[in-house]
Parts: sequence; C-alpha cells; structure tokens
Amino acid sequence: MKTYIVGNWKMNFTVGESSLYFHKLLQRVKSYRDIEVVVAPSLVALQPLSLQVDRHKIKLAAQNAYFQDFGAYTGEVSVSQIRSLVDYCIIGHSERRHILGETNKDVRKKVAAAVRNGITPIICIGETAEERKNGETTDVIRDQLLSSLSEIAAEDLSKVIIAYEPVWAISTTKSAKMATPDDIKEVLDLIHKLLTKTYGEKTVADTPVLYGGSVKVSNAEAYLSIPGCDGLLIGGASLIAPEFSDIIEIAKQVRA
Repeated sequence: MKTYIVGNWKMNFTVGESSLYFHKLLQRVKSYRDIEVVVAPSLVALQPLSLQVDRHKIKLAAQNAYFQDFGAYTGEVSVSQIRSLVDYCIIGHSERRHILGETNKDVRKKVAAAVRNGITPIICIGETAEERKNGETTDVIRDQLLSSLSEIAAEDLSKVIIAYEPVWAISTTKSAKMATPDDIKEVLDLIHKLLTKTYGEKTVADTPVLYGGSVKVSNAEAYLSIPGCDGLLIGGASLIAPEFSDIIEIAKQVRA
C-alpha cells in the first residue's frame, strides 16, 4: 500500500498565489512510486492548477463538494463538476462539521457521490476534546466511520481513504493538545477493528488510514512510524514548501 501525504490548504492563497506556490512545490517534490502526494487548494484555484499539475509528482484534491450531481443548488459545486480536475476530495473535515454544521448524513451522501463519480473520498473522522474527556471517543468514531460508509457497497471500500483527525489536536483549535503516538495508535487500532468487524479482514486490507492533527516536520516521523498509519493529512505545514517537501522525504525514509 502507498503512503499518502495530503496537504489541505484550507482558505489560504489567492488564485495567483496558489499558482506560484504550486510551481514551487512541483520544483521541490520528487516522484516516488510508493508515496502519493496530494494537495487540496481552494475551489477557485483548482482549475488553473489542473493545467499546471504533474500527476507523476502531485495529485489534486477538492476540499469539499456537494452530493447532488446537478440541479438548482445555488452556490454549490458538485462532485461530478470537478471530476475532470481532481483525483481526491476531502469530506467531513472537522471544520466543516463543527463550524459549518455538516452532519453524518451529509458526509455519507458526499462519500457516495465521490465514489459514484470515480473520485477517492478522504473521509475525516475524529472526536472533540469534550467528547474525549467524557469517554465518548469510541462511540463518536464508530458513528462517524460507519455512517460515512453506509451508502457505498463493501466492494468499494478500497476506493476510500479514512483520516483520523482528532479535533482537540488541530493547531487552529483553542487550547489544542499535541496527540502522542500512543493516543493515535489507540484510535487507529479502533478504526481497523471496526472496519474488519463490519466488512471482513480481506475487504479492508486495501483501505488506507491516515492521521491528521498538527503534523509538522518535527513529529512526522513518529506519526508515520505508528503501526497502521498509512500517511498524513497536513494543514499549516502544507503551506510552507520546504516543510511539506521535507515531510514527503521523511515519509520516503520511513517507508524504506
């Protein structure tokens, strides 16, 4: 299985800045057969970046999309409209869940739309600090994980990526706390256990599980060395070309 290094640019960079930064990344990033590098710029930058992209080095992802393929949905952009631009789509990011009110129902419909349109969904799941404090981590992870997959067939499980993204460990969260490898391993084990129990070991063998939450050059190796961690979903560090490219090189070293 490949190691995935995914950079989420969130609502940063203008279209021009995105193009210049992407050009820098393409110069720095090397092509590795066993490392899949993905970046998710803002929606307005996707089309121009799709003309610059070298898919041997970097693939593009959307940060979000609507689940209906077409219709009277003012202001929305469907998965089917972006399928010629991207290979991946981030779905259910904690900021969409907790700031923009996205529900488990919304997430599962978007996951089904992505798979239907041949785009790999990167499904984000994770508990808040309060949920963790109250011992609700297992329930939250189970509900978010299994709900997000409930509208796709078991044979399509290999077409999705799961990203564990504890809300309490995201750097933009107030009083964020750094997740330890033991913290992460506990939940990654839970995710693998839930998937195996529901779909069977053979079915889930090709389903990558990533970690995302305050990933930096300084902790990337420790996170990538966790058994069952197939890559990283990176926020702030993906906006700094030397840091992002260094994390890719770390991933290559860990994989070697």
